[in-house]
Amino acid sequence: MLDAAMPSGLLADALAGLAASPKTLPCKWLYDAEGARLFEDITRLPEYYPTRTEMLILPQASAAIAAACGPGVAVVEFGSGDGSKVSVLLSALESPSAYVPVDIAAEWLDAAAARVAAEQPGLAVLPVVADFTQYFPLPAELPAGPRLGFFPGSTIGNFTPDEAVGFLRRAREVLGHGARMVLGADLVKAPAVLEAAYDDAQGVTAAFNLNLLARLNREAGADFELASFRHEARWNPVLERVEMHLVARRAQVVTLGGQRIGFAEGESIHTENSHKYRPDRLRQLAEAGGWRDLALWTDPAGLFSVWLLEAA
Repeated sequence: MLDAAMPSGLLADALAGLAASPKTLPCKWLYDAEGARLFEDITRLPEYYPTRTEMLILPQASAAIAAACGPGVAVVEFGSGDGSKVSVLLSALESPSAYVPVDIAAEWLDAAAARVAAEQPGLAVLPVVADFTQYFPLPAELPAGPRLGFFPGSTIGNFTPDEAVGFLRRAREVLGHGARMVLGADLVKAPAVLEAAYDDAQGVTAAFNLNLLARLNREAGADFELASFRHEARWNPVLERVEMHLVARRAQVVTLGGQRIGFAEGESIHTENSHKYRPDRLRQLAEAGGWRDLALWTDPAGLFSVWLLEAA
């Protein structure tokens, strides 16, 4: 497994984010082993429509994607998930040359790589531990030939618009000339549907969000009392995004990295954004990032979208 200079910046990011006003924590740190497990539980919840909807669209789109890409393409997945979505794509492609899953969570990456290797005997599986929001090199042993990026799950929605454009530019640089990209993006819809998807009745999303504080306790020596914070999902109609927050139930002081950080009652830590898109807006972001759209698929209810992009 290639480790592309995996950053050890959890403490630095936390200190910087919690010193800001308003307080923030980068969402990439949600995905340790426990966070990855909880997120997989989220994807199976009745309120959480994105995963099952995308899994309905992908089989319908895969034949057209395969025809557009041709034989021998190497698939590079930005954020590997559990490997289930890319398996649908790989099964449709003609003689794919390799699969390169890229993820910051090594445990999740190992599981995805093992699943694909078992389902695709003979396919070169070359995992890379890296922060895919930054530039990273592809494995030296990756065969020459066309590249297909795969970025499902509307993970692009975690970025601000400027960050999304930056990611798309870096992905284009990583994948090289003539590359294509399969991109999943969630669509704007009723706020009640969105808020339920990010604050489920079973409390799994709350546990996922609070696990970030538990991770800081485990890995950075913090002393957060998890019961002193609550999860909250908010729809921001101006920016058309769902925001996840951890809200202090009472005034308190937390120690992190030898520093004391005060919280007022009701003060929140903004942990994640999930932007929702209108097709014209996503098309603009793709073009700004150096891509043009070749095809767009949605489900009958218009909940989710899958795009095929080509490096411009």
